[in-house]
Amino acid sequence: MEERYSKAETLALRRKHIGPSCKMFFAKDPLKIVRAQGQYMFDEKGEKYLDCINNVAHVGHSHPEVIKAATKQMELLNTNSRFLHDNLVHYAQRLTATLPKKLSVCYFVNSGSEANDLALRLARQYHGHQDVITLENAYHGHVTSLIDISPYKFNQLGKDSKKEFVHVAPSPDIYRGKYREDDPDPASAYAEEVKKIIEETQKNGRKIAAFIAESMQSCGGQVIPPVGYFQKVAEYVRAAGGVFIADEVQVGFGRVGKHFWAFQLQGEDFVPDIVTMGKPIGNGHPMSCVVTTREIAESFGASGLEYFNTFGGNPVSCAIGLAVLEIIEKEDLQGNATRVGNYLLELLAEQKEKHPLVGDIRGVGLFVGVDLVKDQEKRTPATAEALHLIYKLKEHHILLSADGPHRNILKFKPPMCFTMEDAKHVVETLDELLTEMEEATGMKTEKNASANAECKIKTTEESSQPEGANETIGHMNGAACRQEDGLYSKNHSLPSERIRT
Repeated sequence: MEERYSKAETLALRRKHIGPSCKMFFAKDPLKIVRAQGQYMFDEKGEKYLDCINNVAHVGHSHPEVIKAATKQMELLNTNSRFLHDNLVHYAQRLTATLPKKLSVCYFVNSGSEANDLALRLARQYHGHQDVITLENAYHGHVTSLIDISPYKFNQLGKDSKKEFVHVAPSPDIYRGKYREDDPDPASAYAEEVKKIIEETQKNGRKIAAFIAESMQSCGGQVIPPVGYFQKVAEYVRAAGGVFIADEVQVGFGRVGKHFWAFQLQGEDFVPDIVTMGKPIGNGHPMSCVVTTREIAESFGASGLEYFNTFGGNPVSCAIGLAVLEIIEKEDLQGNATRVGNYLLELLAEQKEKHPLVGDIRGVGLFVGVDLVKDQEKRTPATAEALHLIYKLKEHHILLSADGPHRNILKFKPPMCFTMEDAKHVVETLDELLTEMEEATGMKTEKNASANAECKIKTTEESSQPEGANETIGHMNGAACRQEDGLYSKNHSLPSERIRT
């Protein structure tokens, strides 16, 4: 592919014309990506990288059916939703068919941030309440209304940055949180924390409009809430006149495998009042949606204020959205997420048994986190080590990111066409790099002293599962192994700076 500029020129022009707060992956040596296909990305030299990051190119980069749908509709018409068009209503019908029956009314917008901002408006209009309960380490978008309810962001602004109408509940993290895997009922314990917030808020004369949570926290560290948590929270929030908003922007559209939506992992008896979706919905095309109940939609309309979005629900976006839904079904990408996700979890569990740096493996489908620790008993986050690994994996042409409040969680959220061979390749490379790190730093524990020199990774054939296999929800923290002298020898250390990837 012919380049307009050299990599150096592109970087110089970016620094000149693009805002400095707009960060790049691998800032020390950024990649210049010129094309992508499936689960692979290619730089200006034609070098191929395995993409384990991209939950936006959901059905695979440059999917021909998505391109075909977009091109065909673009050749005919693209306009706003004030005109009748079959694409809009057909897509709304197809999309709501994937959800519980009462979630039947759509508002189409253009980004996850727009969707969550609109969800807040719907919630506040419903009963006239204003306050919002959010989760520790949550991130819901970049507009002002969402920075206000995103501790992941507003905590960076200082101790007085939290608004008085915002209330932060503990993240339902059973590995690092207040109530852990040894608690007899962590779902109830975490839900009780929300109930206490509601009671305290009411004592102060304030009223709850909404509880908002990602169905599985992504930026918060690949956190999977314990089953039953959402049901109990919804009960308390609705009793206070609020609504439950499930943010599916990062984790929806079959990523968890068996279920189309991650909130369905909680059980059939849980249905949110509002669902927001984005990122994977258009496979890279800018589109998103809010789906809610007829009752909440009518309350929003009763304000007398028209809602109009210039580009939301345009015929091209809806054609693309329909194509994505069809591909997920036609190519059995939910089944693939289950099969490959289970295999990936199995391989990573073997790494946990071998490497003391691996504290916890958690995930479901193709949404998996590897929690790296300096000390398994204390669960001390291994931030520098995680970021070192990210850069070393890049040298091996594997793109992975680190996130969470301590930036020590390796995040797997690849395109849904990710294969067992891809999983095997990534884990074998990770095994080699972890071994190199442990040897270079003089890390000695009973665990890796007794481990085999080579990781015995099961073959793809041994791990393949029948079509109807259920997804695994993994939390593999296992027995702790304490080390006496810490990770590093005096002569070997890794960079401790906070590198954003």
